[in-house]
Formats: sequence, C-alpha cells, structure tokens
Amino acid sequence: MALLILVTAIAPALWGTTYIVTTELLPPDRPFIAACLRLLPAGIILLLIRRHLPLRSEWPHIIILATLNFAIFHVLLFTAAYRLPGGLAAVLGAIQPLLMMFLIWLVDGRKPAHIALIASIFGVVGMAALLLSPNSTWDFIGIAAAATGAVFMTCGIFLARKWRTDMPLLAFTGWQLFIAGILLAPLAWFIDPPLLQLTTKNILGYGYLSILGTALAYTLWFNGIAKISPVAISSLGLLSPISAVIIGWMVLGESITGLALAGLITVLASVLTVQWVMAPKKSG
Repeated sequence: MALLILVTAIAPALWGTTYIVTTELLPPDRPFIAACLRLLPAGIILLLIRRHLPLRSEWPHIIILATLNFAIFHVLLFTAAYRLPGGLAAVLGAIQPLLMMFLIWLVDGRKPAHIALIASIFGVVGMAALLLSPNSTWDFIGIAAAATGAVFMTCGIFLARKWRTDMPLLAFTGWQLFIAGILLAPLAWFIDPPLLQLTTKNILGYGYLSILGTALAYTLWFNGIAKISPVAISSLGLLSPISAVIIGWMVLGESITGLALAGLITVLASVLTVQWVMAPKKSG
C-alpha cells in the first residue's frame, strides 16, 4: 500500500508543475486552448495504446466524468494558473479532503474519522497561512476558479471510484481525456484569442503538460482512485500546491519563509496524517 501511495503521489507532484509551465512556457490568456491541447492529445495517445470501446451502459458515466474531471476542471485550473502565482493557484485545493468527507457522509452515510477530519482542517489552516502570506497576490477570479475547480475535482474523484468498471485503466482514462478535449475544442476556437503561431517554448510546454502532466499523471491517479480510500486520495491532491510552491521557490525565487513555510509544513503533516489514518489496518 505504501508503494501504491507513493506512485499515486507522483500525479499531484506533476500537476504542481502546471503553474510554472503555464506562466513561463505557454502563450498568455488562453485557458480553453491550454486545456484542450493538454487533454485531447493525451487522450488520443492512451486510446491508441489501449484500444477498447466502452459498453453502451458505460458511456453516460464516462461523459459525466470527462466533463467534471477534465473539461470544466481544467478550464478553471488554467484560469487560476494565468491569474495567480504558482503556489497560490493551487492553494484552495486544500478543501478537497473536507469536501470528500462531507460528500461521503451525505451520500453514503459514513461519518469521517475524527483524526482525519482534524488533520484535514489543519490542511486548510496551512493553506490559509500561504494565502495570507504578505507575498501572495489576490485575484478574485483566480481564487474563485481554484476553489470551484476543487469542488468539481472532488465530485469527479468520488464518482470515478463509484463508477469504476472492469474497463482497462488506459481506456478508462483515455476516453475521459478524449471526450473532454472534444468538448473544449469549439470553446477554445470561439472564446480564446487565436493561436497564430507556436514557438518551440510553447510546443515544449504543451507537450510536457499533455504527456507527463496528463497522460502519465492521470493514469497513475485513476489507478490510485480504484485502490485507495477517497479521503486519502483527496489528501494526496494537497501535494500539488506543495510541489507548485517548492518549484516557484527553486525556479522563480518566490519566497517561502515565516508564515508561508509554517503553512507548507502544516499541509505536509496533514497529508501524512490522513494517509496514516485512512490506511487499511492489518488484522491480528
């Protein structure tokens, strides 16, 4: 189980790089184009690797998951990434474990473990420490996009686990990516400014996000969703802002001191605690 958690954790660590790649390598102010070019090629790649057609009964679930997990979420993600610093853009994902606990309680009637609940609250407190850092830049639309994205991703994780079938993992992931890319293509065409030319830097950015940040990351993520508790998987998502803040510090010289550093440590402690509490206990 520990190895599975570590492998699954690679996904949010890769997602944490989205913010610096977006601001440093991609053309500005094109969230729909960025989302489409991230998702559609990744979906095509995975479907070419694992050719499998979903059953008729599976199509509605696949379409809903594609819309929640990818189409809506990634537009909100890139909107936040364009408007906020790297660490702050991912910061509101801290509410995901709490949202997941509430959703499980509401739908399945299972009350959250007290320690996991307390640890998740501390995760939010840690993120608030980052949010209130003197070096943070406030942007209402960016913050609203990040928070709303966290809600959609939580619902997507919950439903992906509930609706997981015997469909091969690569096909299950690939169809969601492909459908989301198709849904976003006309919006990218009509809403965003035209993408008149691509520089080498732009191509590298889109390629990295599509192959590593999407095809690889979401394959690992959905594999984890099928085997790890929903609350535990949601808490792993907090590694994305941690990764984003550390990369911002290493590459862009963004400050991690005082309150922000305390916030990061608190979030990491929250993730570790939730993983420990939610891990299957050995009998005997």
